[in-house]
Amino acid sequence: MKISTASRHLREGTKNVVRNGWMTFASISSIAISLFILGIFVLITLNVNDVATQIEQQVEINVYLEVNTAQDQITALETQIKAIPEVKTIKFVSKEEGLVYLREKLGDSGKALLDGFEGDNNPLNDAFTIEVDDPRNVAVVADQISALNVGKDPKPIYKVNYGKGTVEALFKVTKIARWIGIGIVVLLSFTAVFLIANTIKVTILARKREISIMKLVGATNSFIRWPFFIEGALLGLIGSAVPTAIILAGYWKLLNLSSLNLNLLMIKLTPFEDIAPTMTVLLIGLGIVIGVWGSLISVRKFLRV
Repeated sequence: MKISTASRHLREGTKNVVRNGWMTFASISSIAISLFILGIFVLITLNVNDVATQIEQQVEINVYLEVNTAQDQITALETQIKAIPEVKTIKFVSKEEGLVYLREKLGDSGKALLDGFEGDNNPLNDAFTIEVDDPRNVAVVADQISALNVGKDPKPIYKVNYGKGTVEALFKVTKIARWIGIGIVVLLSFTAVFLIANTIKVTILARKREISIMKLVGATNSFIRWPFFIEGALLGLIGSAVPTAIILAGYWKLLNLSSLNLNLLMIKLTPFEDIAPTMTVLLIGLGIVIGVWGSLISVRKFLRV
């Protein structure tokens, strides 16, 4: 394509956006509203997935040791647990450290309740805290650790705890939440494509006579399509840039609200720097693709003169 021809198509496409007034406004509004709703649900879905991952990663195994377990048994057991392929980290927590942690967790009331439990009066057990490579391997690793206790006398392990039952239920809930989020986003994506494409088709229908005249005077299909291609891309770009800016600005403020303190729940919203590129590429890319697709599909119908 010659530079002069390309320049002409660009001018015509841009003029059409300005010249068509209310129809352009209708197309941009349709794109903006549809992508805004879609963007909100994408944002929610991304955060649900992130929070679900955070919750799953907090699942750990606590191996409580029998009272008065010999140091050589503790060392041997730690070596055996480390040898399990799925074990990511293992940390020994003495009963003294456990008492300090418990006091910190209970706060001021805990200091009074636990007063006098130091030294030989400490009722807690020494323990190992274990993280696995994949949260879904927790049950398998717990069973392997329990098996290390079989046939030993005296037995070093008092109890293996990972929240059996609760953990399985947690994984089911997070899995369902992920699939529901994905399902809603997919459904809204198809709805947005349908609504936007049909609005653009109505815009093109209003110019049926213009397309027919260009075709009758000898304009090639390619010559006719290019201005509409550019027009559709501009409509998609403008219509998607607006909801993208609003969503990202709103999310930025949400993350910076002083009253939003999810740290108490040990979860965090997805950082802005992780959300912004994904949302920008997704919404603006989708807007441009839908704008171009809607324009070209509509024009093709009137090229058969």
